[in-house]
Amino acid sequence: MAQISVSGNNYIYATTSVDAPDVYVFVEDDVNLENSNSYFYLRNDAQLLQGTGSTGNSGVGKLSAYQSGTVNNFAYNYWCSPVGNTDLDNNANRSFRPNNNIYDVTATPITSSLATYTTGLDGTSGPLVISSRWLYTYNPGTTYSEWNYISDSGTAAVGYGFTMKGTTGGNQLYDFRGKPNNGTISTNVVAGDWTLVGNPYPSALDALDYIHDTQNQTSINGALYYWEQDATVNSHNVADYVGGYASYTINAAGTVETYTDATFDTYNSDGSLNTTGGSRTSPKTARRYIPIGQGFMIIGTANSTARTLNSHREYYKQSDIDSEFFRTGNSKKEKKPNKNIDKIIYNDNGLQILPNEYKRFRLNIDFNDVYTRQILQNFHHTASDRFDYGLEIESPEGVDSDAYWVLNDKAYVAQAFNFDESIKIPLAVKVNNQNQLIRFRIFDVQNFNPNQTIYLHDIETDVYTDLTQENHEVNLEAGDYTNRFEITFTNNKNIDIELESDSLAVYQNNPDSQLTIINPNNLNIDDVVLYDVSGKLIFHHKDLDSRTKHEFSTQGLSSGIYLVSVKINKSAINKKVVISNK
Repeated sequence: MAQISVSGNNYIYATTSVDAPDVYVFVEDDVNLENSNSYFYLRNDAQLLQGTGSTGNSGVGKLSAYQSGTVNNFAYNYWCSPVGNTDLDNNANRSFRPNNNIYDVTATPITSSLATYTTGLDGTSGPLVISSRWLYTYNPGTTYSEWNYISDSGTAAVGYGFTMKGTTGGNQLYDFRGKPNNGTISTNVVAGDWTLVGNPYPSALDALDYIHDTQNQTSINGALYYWEQDATVNSHNVADYVGGYASYTINAAGTVETYTDATFDTYNSDGSLNTTGGSRTSPKTARRYIPIGQGFMIIGTANSTARTLNSHREYYKQSDIDSEFFRTGNSKKEKKPNKNIDKIIYNDNGLQILPNEYKRFRLNIDFNDVYTRQILQNFHHTASDRFDYGLEIESPEGVDSDAYWVLNDKAYVAQAFNFDESIKIPLAVKVNNQNQLIRFRIFDVQNFNPNQTIYLHDIETDVYTDLTQENHEVNLEAGDYTNRFEITFTNNKNIDIELESDSLAVYQNNPDSQLTIINPNNLNIDDVVLYDVSGKLIFHHKDLDSRTKHEFSTQGLSSGIYLVSVKINKSAINKKVVISNK
């Protein structure tokens, strides 16, 4: 319809049902809720969409949309209000004000009363009491001190997100009531800084359209960052917070999502702490269609503005598979034929099954079995050695010890290349505490040749570990290891030949567990001695004959670096070898 007007004590009520599972109201122009008692209720995944020609909603009535928080009283959700205050009657979008726009649901489906507030630490349920101490915006900034406190009576400009902690009841239902946001909404960004924004509409927001909007391509890095907090940490002290940012982007065709989990404790499928290394680090997942009320961070690449448009809006139900308020992944496995939805298919673990022309693997890198950083590599013939918007994600960082890919001196949690077996991909590790156990694990390996090896190469020790066959563990002292590790797809060290001279070669043949000496000139070898790195004698063989090849078993020795000394006519050739025994 071209326009909707509601006057007097009247209302529009839109809801899904068994007979009408998909319900949305599309208004080409404007919505006018004329009087203070004029209402527009959206219930059970019903949504409001508006056309690109709309000039602005008006009136002092209220649209009402429900959304549930997903945390307890100690943890934050990031929000973005779909409505603004109703102080004035004009056709401009209005700022969100908590004490004007958040209501307590007292009797479904339409009866609510304004939420109340406390300056105490904890919010409570029944009736809803929100702790105003945790209401902040972030526009834009890089440090903790740049959070802006708004309290219950302050405002968040339209399009900007805000933080709010949950209640003692957890999973609190909130009723957002106010003037529905509409049209072009701009948010400031600064190069290198973060801005807390979100979905500002009473409908789903298509992340594909938002990320690949022509203006946003020049103003943000193309990734959306979703805050997640460990709900088992019952503390309001900042030093005790355990949380991180999950990261999301999508390619321009809408066929490949790139997502990495938030970094903190790792969990087993039953929710217990994972100390052996499962495939996932979080039970939550971001999807393409951003539901009503969801807030997220963006990173600016220029001093500019990011924008949302009515053309970015899409009717997509939060209960469907490709939309989810950032919460535990329990979406129904049903699909609707919206846009390119059927191009995204997920496996039982909630991970996308890639189109055949793409390759992918993920690494989970564990730090002392305390938390895991997940990083990802995409491969496609269109990817370059430069930044590939929509396939690569700059790291949210935020943890003391970390791991990341490197591009133009920046840290990345997702990267993309045109696959070639000869490429070497640098992998940086930062260790903030002494003597940490670092474990590298691979999973979600897709569309590679079944015989393709994927090696972690420890450049310092010259050890290659095929991660498709085993994990790699190493103890590292504090420091930045920017040149020590790389991912390779070939291993030139399986038989590690390094000629010491034209007449003699000493190498470790790890596949056969043999220290080998090639003696093509039939020289008389006086001694062969093997030491470990501490100087302990492992074996000593004297007066070898002049055969062209000598082999000594290294089976049963601990993997590591050893020193070989070969004496010929009172001269010695010394060489380090790497012994790797599985």
